[in-house]
Order: sequence, then structure tokens, then C-alpha cells
Amino acid sequence: MLRYSLKRALSLLISLAVASLVIFAVIEIAPGDPASFMLGVNAQPDTLAALRTELGLDQSKAERYVSWITGMLRGDFGTSYTYRTPVSQMIADRMWVSLPLALYALALSTAIAFPAGIYAASRRGNVGDLTVMSATQLGVAIPNFWFAMMLVLVFAINLRWFNAGGFSGWDKGLVAGLHSLTLPAIALALPQAAILARVMRSALLDILGEDFMRTARAKGLSRRQALWRHGLRNALIPVLTIIGLQFSFLLAGSIIIEQVFYLPGLGRLVFQSISSRDLIVVESVVMLLVFAVITVNFLVDLAYAAVDPRLRSRT
Repeated sequence: MLRYSLKRALSLLISLAVASLVIFAVIEIAPGDPASFMLGVNAQPDTLAALRTELGLDQSKAERYVSWITGMLRGDFGTSYTYRTPVSQMIADRMWVSLPLALYALALSTAIAFPAGIYAASRRGNVGDLTVMSATQLGVAIPNFWFAMMLVLVFAINLRWFNAGGFSGWDKGLVAGLHSLTLPAIALALPQAAILARVMRSALLDILGEDFMRTARAKGLSRRQALWRHGLRNALIPVLTIIGLQFSFLLAGSIIIEQVFYLPGLGRLVFQSISSRDLIVVESVVMLLVFAVITVNFLVDLAYAAVDPRLRSRT
């Protein structure tokens, strides 16, 4: 297990190094100059040069890359060009919205998908199976931003059970914070639950046809007992893959949902920073999200080895 973990850790470090180069290169070649954007088109050349020096934009790209990487390793993400605020502080403030939202949505997605997938697999070809699969097909097809607007229309405007947008803040209590995140979490969770339920059903159906499942039935276990004791654990590997990818998506890909619900999260921060050409914020937030995605995939690999010891022996 130790050798397997070390190999995956080395792969994680290489992926992070490559990702940092790609992120820096892509953002640096984007058109536009932050100093010119901040001062306007009528800025004097000497004023523009002074601001570029103050922001560190007069350094070579290699120097700026090294400074950016070494700063992040120390926990210093630099200072925002626009707000003149430490980027680490901005990220920390927004993370307290995006991370709970992603975890909330993932919990809802898993709580819906597991029972639905197991129910559909245990009743293959029956009315229950067809009903669940039809519902998941609809969930996959509906865009989450449209679904989010429908949730606002029904539950915020018509029924007035929730606010149409904004975040109350955790200082008002856990219940108030979760209440503000409920509609966005549902908008993110249901499409992901549809995907996860279909994967769970397919994985269980594959396992139910294996020889060891027939042997378990021959020893006297009922279909339900064989499914819960032997089938479910062996079907978890592809499901864990999807859960890991979904968490990464929910954390890094919720920009549209945060815009719909006007949430002060990381996605909205990236959108605002791109609009204002605040490159240091964009680079740092995107790198942090990439780190989260790669780390989640690393943890999923370790979970593979815990669920299926055969994977450890192949390394």
C-alpha cells in the first residue's frame, strides 16, 4: 500500500507542476494589460510604467512565474491588482461559500443516487427500473442553470420558502447558512445524481452477473442479501470515480450557479477577476481549484486500493 501511495503522490506532484505551467502560460498570453485596464486608455506613459513596476508586471515572465510559485508554496498568493487585498484572504472568504456548497450538493447527489441506482438494478426491466432510468435521463438532459432559474421561480418567488439569491453568512448560524445554500445545492446536485444513479445501476448489473454472485446465491443467500453483502462493495470502484469527478466539478465548475444565485464564491470571484484583468487572482484561484481536483483524484486512487486490494498488487 505504501508503494502504491508513493507512486500516486509522485504523479500528483508532476501533474501540479505541469498544471502550473499551463495555467500561467494561458493566462499570460491572454490579450490586455492589467495596468492599462486599471488606468484607462488616456493614462500617461510614466504613470503606466510606475503602476506596472508596482504590480511587478515589468519583470520577465520567467521571474513572475518563479515568484508566483514560490509565493504559493509559502502560502502567499500575492496581492490583487484591483482590490489591493491579499489574494489568500479573498480566497479564504470565498472558500467558506464554495466548499460548503460543493459538499452539500455532493451529499444530496449521493443520498439520491445510491438508493435510486440500487433500486433500479434490483428491479431490472421492471416498471421501477424504467421509471428511475427515465427520471435520470431527464436529469442529465436538463441544463442546471435552467433548472436553477426554475427553482428560484417556484420556491423563491412563488412559494417564498427561500431567498432568490445572496448568502446570509455563517455568523447567523449553521441553519441560516445552509438555508441560503439549499436551492443552489439542489440545482447542482440533481443533474449529478442522475449521472451517479445510472453508473451505480450499470456497475451493479455487471457485478450481479459475475460467478461469485451466483456462488453466493447457490449457498443460500437471497438476491437482496447477495447484493448488499457482496455486490455493492465490488460495484463501488466506478462509482467512486464518478463521485471524485463530481466533487471536483461541483467545487470548480459552479460559476454559472453562483452567478444565478449571486453567491460570493470562488466561481464568482474568477468571473469578476477575468472581467477586471486581475491576473494574479485568476491564476491563484484556478491553480487552487486544479490542486483540489488533482488531490481528490489522488484520494480516489487510494480509495480504489482500499476497496479492491488487487489494485495494490499490480503496482
